[in-house]
This record gives sequence, C-alpha cells and structure tokens, in this order.
Amino acid sequence: MDPLRARASRQLGLVARWQLLADGVPRSTIDGRVAELRALHAGVYLTGWAPVTPEQRRWAATLTAPWTVLSHESACLQWRLLDRLPGRDVVTRPGAHGVELHDGLRVHYSTLLRGNVARVAGFAITTPERTIIDCWPRLGAWQRRTMLREALRTRRTTVARLQLVLRGHRGRRGVGQLRRLLREWSALPFDRCRSDAEAYALTVFARHGIPIPLVNTRVAGEEADFHWPDRRLILELDGPQWHRFKELDARKTAAWVRAGQTVRRLPTDLVFAPDEAPLLAAAT
Repeated sequence: MDPLRARASRQLGLVARWQLLADGVPRSTIDGRVAELRALHAGVYLTGWAPVTPEQRRWAATLTAPWTVLSHESACLQWRLLDRLPGRDVVTRPGAHGVELHDGLRVHYSTLLRGNVARVAGFAITTPERTIIDCWPRLGAWQRRTMLREALRTRRTTVARLQLVLRGHRGRRGVGQLRRLLREWSALPFDRCRSDAEAYALTVFARHGIPIPLVNTRVAGEEADFHWPDRRLILELDGPQWHRFKELDARKTAAWVRAGQTVRRLPTDLVFAPDEAPLLAAAT
C-alpha cells in the first residue's frame, strides 16, 4: 500500500514528512505528494479539506517531531478532565531545554517521560497522572480541584496511583499541595458519582465534618443520589442531564417517603453556590 495513504488512514488523515522518510520514501517524491495537501504545521499535512477537528489538531501537534507527546492543558482536554482551557496546543519532547514557542505550539522538554506516556485514539499523550502534575501549577484553584475530582470520578486515575507517581516528581511546583489534597480526599467515593456536582458535594461534606453519605445506592428499590441511613435522609441533586422526567422523580420520592425517609431536593446550580449554604442546609 502507498506509504502516505497507509499512514493517513491510521492517523485521521494526517501524515508527517519525517514518518515518510522513515518509511523510505524519497524526498523528491514526498515534495510532490505533499504539495497538494494541507499543511497544519511545518512538515505535518492533512488529506482532504473538511474542517479540522480538535482531535486531528492535537494529533497533528504530536507529529511535529519524533517522540513528541500531547501534554499539559491539551492532554487535560483530551482526557476530558476539564471542558475548556484557553491557549495554544501543548506538547512535550525528550530533553532539558525548558519551554519554547514553536510553529504555533508551546513545546516543553522533559527527562521524565518514560513511564508517563499513554496512547489515546492512536497518538501519544501524557498519562492522566502526569497530566495532572503538569497542569497543577498552571491552573487556578477552582480548575485544579475540578480537574482532580473529574480524574477520580471518571476513574482516569486513583488516589493510590497518583500518590505513587508523585514520588517520582518530588520538588516540582505544586506537588506538595496536590499530595495534601489527595490525603484529604482519599476516603471520598468519587468513583460512585455520576456528575461533578455530586463529587463537589462530597468535598463540601468532608470539609464541614458532615458524615459522608452512601452515593447512588438503592433505597426502597429506587436509586438515591445521597443517602444517610442512620438519619433516614435522602438528598437528590436535580440537574438537567439526570432528572429530566418529573414523573420519575415523583415516583421515587413517593417510594422513599413510604419507606420512612426524609427527602430533600437541591438544584445543581445551588450546589456550587459560593457560600455553600444551600448544600449545607440540605445535608444537615
């Protein structure tokens, strides 16, 4: 099969000059073939003329040089630990050259990539653990905590795995703070949560000394967001993506009340109220 077509078919239509050279394609042949392609970076080309997708753009960034991996904020977005972050795509390459801005990319260099690289959708990317460590000092306090909650909630990583990786990054900025937060959150059942609102609520309960409830367990045959069995209290967080059917919510509430439970409901936008008062009132 034609090397360019073979590469492009495996890489979302992308191909790099250095890859074709490694495949043994003569430079003159490459020059002729890529002349009709779209250049996304120097030496990185895209077949076709459809709009470039975020995944194609990130994969293209990793093709700008051998051993390049998606990292930092770009890896955070690819792992879906945060919804959006400003700025250019970010990659890391082996070496110790600090940080460079090159060809529309922010390029970091690291001597600690071994064991910290995964593959997602075919391209190289820093592991969730390394991504969190890299992003931690570059994000605000709210984004840091959201990123970490989402990584634990979606099981991209665990407290134990992250603590293990942190041992190899002693002295990096933010590592001490991240280690302390992991200790604080180590007993919270984030992996039982179906939304960040639920995960965030657990951190508020822990911070204020409220006993951690059972999360998404069945009570009287119906699944409850939070349940404190000893208090016979159920707290439901009403978000649009989970509670679209009022009839279902009414049926669940009726079953719980018949079973002797006190049922409280709180809209998810109030879960994130800055003073935390609505959530604390609902849980106490």
